[in-house]
Amino acid sequence: MTQITARLPDELVVALDGAASQLRRTRADVVRQAIEYYLDDFEDVAAAIQALQDPADPVLEWDSVRRDLLGQD
Repeated sequence: MTQITARLPDELVVALDGAASQLRRTRADVVRQAIEYYLDDFEDVAAAIQALQDPADPVLEWDSVRRDLLGQD
């Protein structure tokens, strides 16, 4: 496992220590999990942005979609 060093504002360290204490985990555990969650979300957002930028994907009109979903004319 690789060790990294990061500088954090004092207020963030206080919040980190509070979270670690409540969770009964170490600072490193909380930071590791936070980074894992962030990267999972980042991958999801990146995939969504890529899908939205696909020029082959048609643009749908809201009124048409609403009618189709709700079965209303």
